[in-house]
Parts: sequence; structure tokens; C-alpha cells
Amino acid sequence: MRAMLEGNRVSRISVRGFAVASATAVTAVGSVVGVATGSTAQPNDTQAAGEGTTLLLADIPAGQQADVQVAHLEAQADAQLIAADYEARKGAEAEARKEAAKKAIAKKQAAEREAEQEKADRAARDEAPAAAEATSFAVQSSYTVAQIQAMARSMVAADQWQCFSNIVDHESDWNYKAVNPSSGAYGLFQALPASKMSTAGADWQTNPATQIKWGLNYMEGRYGSPCGAWDFWQANHWY
Repeated sequence: MRAMLEGNRVSRISVRGFAVASATAVTAVGSVVGVATGSTAQPNDTQAAGEGTTLLLADIPAGQQADVQVAHLEAQADAQLIAADYEARKGAEAEARKEAAKKAIAKKQAAEREAEQEKADRAARDEAPAAAEATSFAVQSSYTVAQIQAMARSMVAADQWQCFSNIVDHESDWNYKAVNPSSGAYGLFQALPASKMSTAGADWQTNPATQIKWGLNYMEGRYGSPCGAWDFWQANHWY
């Protein structure tokens, strides 16, 4: 009889141990959830919950101790999964914030570069066309390519001629009345808007010499020289 009682006592003690572990694990799950949702549970809550649960589970029969142990392990696994998911979400949110900041910085820098380029372009358009002087040519109703090229040679420095000629070849093929049907760009240099060439002379639509004067000043004002303009054109296919 005493042996049986001792056996029951051992069984109850073992069950109590499993119950405490199970209750603690279950409470740990609640604690992790509390952390993820902003709970303000106190540290002593775990111990209190465990002790309260122990009183209810202490009388579980010895045959069900395996079930208690399984419940304990499952509770531990659930707690670990919740904690891992919370950490993963925190990491993902942090990476998303970093990526958004990088994109914002890149967008700002691109806008600043675009503003600076526009400022430089405006300065070139406003200042360059006033500098050059064209040789006086007799006004004609029409001009051949050879005549237009002769005008240009008399106005462009010899060491810049080939670069200058390359640009005109690509832009208009030396047609001083060439019009881009899509954009409206006009003349030897496909000026856009075309009316900007009026800074070189009122006859910009019909006089290739006026267009050459404007184009040469534009290249020198914006790129330093026709060869500077040609280098840019080759890299970008516009100038």
C-alpha cells in the first residue's frame, strides 16, 4: 500500500513538472503575441499563470503525461514561430524604409541635375547667338548645297570644319528648309523652336547664312566649339 502511495506521489510530481512547463510555454506564447501587439504585460504574469495552471493540471493521470509533454513542445514551437514571424516582419519593414529613402534621394538628385542642365541650356540659348558675325552674302531665292557649304567654310574655323559639317550632315543633310514633321524643328541645325534662330537675323527662314551664324554661335556657346558639340552628338544623337 505504501509503495502504491509512493508511486502515485511520484506520478503526481512528474505531472506537476510537465504542467508547469506546459503552462509556462503557453504563457510564453501569449507574451510573444503581447510584444508584437504592444501589450504591457508584467514579467510576473508568466509565473502567476504557470502556478495557477499547475493547480488545475497536477491531478492528470500518469497515462496522460505524454499528452502534456506533447502540448508543452507544441506550445514552445508556436512561441518560436510567432517570435520568428515578428522579427521577419520588422526586418522587412526596415528594408522597405531604406529602399524608399534611396529612391527619394535618387529622384531628388535627378531633378537637381535636370534643373541645372535646363539652366545651362537657357544660358546658352540666350547668350550664344549674339557673338558671331557672318560674311555678307548676296540674298538669293534659293541656294545649292555647294553654295551653303561655301558660306559655312568662310565662317567656321578650319580645324572645326569637319565637326561642324558632320552635325549638319546628320541634322538636315544641308537642307536649309528642312522641317521635322513631328516636332517642327527647322533648318540646317533643326532648331527647336525654329524661331530661336531669329536672334541671328530676321531672314532665318530663307537665308542659310543666318542659320549658319546662329548654329555656330550655339555650338560655341553650349559646347565650346563645333567639335565639342560633335562629341556630345555622337554620345547622345542630339545636341
